[in-house]
Amino acid sequence: MLEKSADLRDYGPAPFAPDLKSAALENENYRTTLWTGDHFQITLMAIPAGGGDIGMEIHHGNDQLIYLVAGIGHVKMGKDKDHLTVDQEIHPGEAVVVPDNTWHNVINAGKQTMKVFSIYSPVKHQKGTNEATKADAIKQEGPLEGTGE
Repeated sequence: MLEKSADLRDYGPAPFAPDLKSAALENENYRTTLWTGDHFQITLMAIPAGGGDIGMEIHHGNDQLIYLVAGIGHVKMGKDKDHLTVDQEIHPGEAVVVPDNTWHNVINAGKQTMKVFSIYSPVKHQKGTNEATKADAIKQEGPLEGTGE
């Protein structure tokens, strides 16, 4: 059980039964890995209000599920970066399913920090990743996949 933000760390690959909604709400980092196993990974994200976003990117070799816990998001995605086939608002309790090789971005469309948890399969980020801001993430991991950002 997670009781405070100090408990937000990577628990993988040990057996774990978290309250993902509470963990996502507690997280203040742009990205925190919560659990990293051999075949999938759970991350928490806090996207700032005022148009903060995950960033338009494409993953090669990963499927991803993004579940919105708090805030309002706007998702854009598609197989062709210049012809996105999904363009819609999302609300708490809704998810975005991002298949491998799909361009995608989730933008904070509200006035509060957008909180999400994300599941990657296979693992996408280094175990124990904690990035306070998007700029920190780019500095630590390099440009968003498929972009120069």
